[in-house]
Amino acid sequence: MDRIDHKNEAGWLASAGLRPTRQRLALAQLLVGDGQHRHVTAESLYEASRDSAERVSLATVYNTLRVFSEAGLLREITVNGARSYFDTNVSNHPHFFWEDSEELMDAPAEDLKIAGLPKAPEGAEISKVDVVIRLRRT
Repeated sequence: MDRIDHKNEAGWLASAGLRPTRQRLALAQLLVGDGQHRHVTAESLYEASRDSAERVSLATVYNTLRVFSEAGLLREITVNGARSYFDTNVSNHPHFFWEDSEELMDAPAEDLKIAGLPKAPEGAEISKVDVVIRLRRT
């Protein structure tokens, strides 16, 4: 998995034109501070933030994840129509979803072959294709 290319959390936020507030910096540290990509839910990020010096509410986590996604810093992956995961790797790539543990992880992109897509309706273009491969333990 590629590392996140940024100098620091403030630089990561600035790259998307976002103001580095205390709460954004604290959540950015948890998301990309070690340079590794990760998949989080709002709830898992909130739990991680409870151990940090900067306390944030669950509502703030939800709002911040939405802002980061809209700014292009995170990619939102929706599973089961209701549960959203946020991926720090914003490149186009497939995912594995473990049904028993509800864990989302990157799948090897080089193994995915899409032969074709339907034509987008008039006045629209395809912006991305999300591929989630569900896994069940045997």
